[in-house]
Formats: sequence, structure tokens, C-alpha cells
Amino acid sequence: METALIAPVGDQIDRRGNFISKGIAALAMLLTGWRFEGQLPNLRKFVLIVGPHTSNWDFPTGVMAMFTLGIRGTFLGKDSLFKPPFGFIFYWLGGVPVDRFSKNNVVEQTIALFHARERMILAISPEGTRKRIDRWRTGFYWVATGAKVPIVPVAFDFPRKRFIIHEPQHMTGDAERDITHLRSFFRASQAYRPAWYVE
Repeated sequence: METALIAPVGDQIDRRGNFISKGIAALAMLLTGWRFEGQLPNLRKFVLIVGPHTSNWDFPTGVMAMFTLGIRGTFLGKDSLFKPPFGFIFYWLGGVPVDRFSKNNVVEQTIALFHARERMILAISPEGTRKRIDRWRTGFYWVATGAKVPIVPVAFDFPRKRFIIHEPQHMTGDAERDITHLRSFFRASQAYRPAWYVE
């Protein structure tokens, strides 16, 4: 698969930024050596899962990719991140605060968000933590099936400095089989800390 500093983005995808923000992000990509493999599907709505998630570097690296592409991503974050004085930054980046201890169903709220918007890319780590875990959290899966949108796996390959964008995957409703299939797109060798990721 060919690599590129900037991957083409279709007209159906929600966009953000301008030539200045894209230029700064592309310069950061150039200086750090990151490239894209593949390109995002030209769809109005999908869940974008990123991994392996083993480092604090994953978030700023993902933000760099988002601004280089000029896309508007949405992500869920713990509500404490959105409090003053710096909470506005996470709102500006596309964050939606989540109270993980609330009785409200986060999956249902996120599905409703998909239904309320004409375009939406939900970027989420299926691991949900940087710690080593044996099983993914499944909220992203039930959001995708409930909102009837595909899942696009994007692997952060730190050793090769590649954002590997895979084809959209359509879920069958068999969670165990589908998640096993999705996990096949990610490798421990791609992680910032390979020992922290369980294949």
C-alpha cells in the first residue's frame, strides 16, 4: 500500500480547519516522519477505532492526523477533562464529556448523537485504557450497530510512523466474531509500548 503525507478526503466527510491549520499539521507530519497508508471512506457517518493504545502520545499523534486531513472528529472523554481552565480545548477538538459513573447509558446517548447529526466521525480506542488488557470494551461496537454505521479500523504504527487506514467494516450483529475480526487489524508490534498490547 502506498504512503502519503496527506491522504485524499471525500466530499461527504465532515471537514474542519483551513489551509493554515492543515499546513501546520502537515509540517508536523513532515518533521516527525509520519505518513498515511490508505484513505478514509467517503461516508457521512462511521465509527473510527484507533489502536493500539499504550501511550499518552497516541492522543496528540491522532490530533496531528486529524488536522492534516482537515476532518472533524468527535471523541468521548471523561468529564473531568472538560472543566476550566483548559476544558474548552477538548470541546474545540471535538470532545464530548462522559460521566462514566452516571446511570445514563453512554451507548444510547452516543447513538442519539449519531441520529441528531448529518455527519459524524466518532474516533474511539476500543481498549479504553493505556493499560494492558485481555479484552476490548464493547461500547464502540454497540454504538456502531445501534446507529447502523460501519467501523473503520486505523492502526497507529509507531515504529514505521504510519497511520494505516483500513476499509470500512460492516458488523453482522455477532459481537464476538466481529470483534475478533476487528482485532486482526492491530498488532502489538505497532504499539508505542508493544508489551502493553495483547493481540
